[in-house]
Amino acid sequence: MGGRTSLGLLVVLLAVVGWAVSLWLPEEAPANRRTPPVVTEQPAPSPPEPVDVRKARDHLAGLATVARRPEGMAAYERSVFGGSWTDSDGNGCNQRDDVLVRDAVEVRTGQQGRCDHDVLAGTWVDPYTGRRLVFTDLKEPRQAQAIQIDHVVPLSEAWRSGASRWPEDRRRAFANDLDNLLAVDGPTNMSKSDDDPAGWRPRKGFQCAYATRWIETKARWSLAVDDSERRALGEMLGYC
Repeated sequence: MGGRTSLGLLVVLLAVVGWAVSLWLPEEAPANRRTPPVVTEQPAPSPPEPVDVRKARDHLAGLATVARRPEGMAAYERSVFGGSWTDSDGNGCNQRDDVLVRDAVEVRTGQQGRCDHDVLAGTWVDPYTGRRLVFTDLKEPRQAQAIQIDHVVPLSEAWRSGASRWPEDRRRAFANDLDNLLAVDGPTNMSKSDDDPAGWRPRKGFQCAYATRWIETKARWSLAVDDSERRALGEMLGYC
């Protein structure tokens, strides 16, 4: 009788242990569940971009000064800079794919029409925050939106500092200028919006490179700066 009682207790104990283990073990993910983009919050190490500070300061001093004219923004529409990304260099791929490949830490590409580096997935470091961005499927809208191509000098900023007087083909060329484009974190890009350096700055470690790129873009396209923008750019060059 005692043996049967012990055997019964053992069965009950094993059942309880099995139930507890089942609660502890993680649930297996369904095979068809999409893997979400992974964002590592720790800044990823990246070497600073080489800059010619003296050249940047000379170009900044040579930029024309313009007063802010908010009323001029009433005439601005994104369409004046053209529609979707173009293939400016004739390599078969549009500027978005070119920038994604150029700025990637690692990237997975495929063939799409004439483009032999249509970007499917990859890893990037957002220069504005230093965060490492890993995306598994850039054909999925949610992930594509999470990594964006930013105009360092925004289109509306270009419009109010000289581009409103340009012909359409010059504005389209500016919108697709690779040297004014960066692959960045989507939410950070949205927070930057169309602010100039007086209204928005990236992390301190990137401010020198950011100011230099901003100044060189404005100098290359003969765009003007206002007083607060000029002061902010000078401050950021102090981090070089």
